[in-house]
Amino acid sequence: MSIKQFMQKNYKHFNAATMVSAAEHWVKHLNNNGKMFVTLAGAMSTAELGITLAEMIRQDKVHAISCTGANLEEDIFHLIAHSHYHRVPDYRYLSLDDEEQLLLKGMNRVTDTCIPEEEAMRRLETHLLHLWQKAERENKSYSPHEYLYQLFEDKKLEAYYEIDPKDSWVYAAYQKKLPIFIPGWEDSTTANFFVSHVIQQRLHGHTPIIPGLEQMRRLVHWYKETSKHYHIGFFQIGGGIAGDFPICVVPLLRQDLEESVPLWSYFCQISDSTTSYGSYSGATPNEKITWGKISKTTPSFIIESDATIVAPLIFQYVLES
Repeated sequence: MSIKQFMQKNYKHFNAATMVSAAEHWVKHLNNNGKMFVTLAGAMSTAELGITLAEMIRQDKVHAISCTGANLEEDIFHLIAHSHYHRVPDYRYLSLDDEEQLLLKGMNRVTDTCIPEEEAMRRLETHLLHLWQKAERENKSYSPHEYLYQLFEDKKLEAYYEIDPKDSWVYAAYQKKLPIFIPGWEDSTTANFFVSHVIQQRLHGHTPIIPGLEQMRRLVHWYKETSKHYHIGFFQIGGGIAGDFPICVVPLLRQDLEESVPLWSYFCQISDSTTSYGSYSGATPNEKITWGKISKTTPSFIIESDATIVAPLIFQYVLES
């Protein structure tokens, strides 16, 4: 029995049924001349979502991505330092002293997984600094993901690969030259590297990183051009800026620029955040109708569950369809 068959047989109710419906409508969307825009929040790269997401990219099931700077860099950290990661299955029972010992060992904990400071972060930092300095000398700017594409192009990281690169979603995106949008990159480890080098005057003057406002301008161009030929769906993992930033491109175009573009043609969000004033602010899909993002006829789904469980299942369902 395939994963798809298992889900169809067993997932009949509640969040499970919504998950099957969301996956089935993703397939229908693609078959109806659709493209899918995926957003990544949380720690999905450290959770090794690349194992299924990379294949989705290779098989043209995903056509653009918005992600946090953390998800972008953590996919690369895992690629080049996998054997040095440390898993803490009993993380719920760590004492304060235990946490301090992880710090002293250079192990940055993300729930049950520790990212090694030297082998992952500092190893990547050295190569990025050289590219940032080169861009500065040439008075050029690039998006954060484009620097990673340059590292892949120059094969600068190959000597460090510790997993099969087919399980890296950023590597798959590089192979497909997939457009990636990184709002709020400043909230990331590699951005901290960048600022430290500015303060230490290893970088000067011209900023070689394309900022958030330019990221939005690029997204406007992508959406306008893509929507001329395709319906565009929106699949959101988690909340926050990775999803809130790109979904606003439609009201920006329709209400601020007063241009005629279609609404998002599909919407799904996976989140375990209970909608409330202090959490996800009640922003269920129907609220997005009032903001001019989707319509009352847009297939819309909200799956209130753990994205590390749900997203790979949906991806596999789509891959088997």
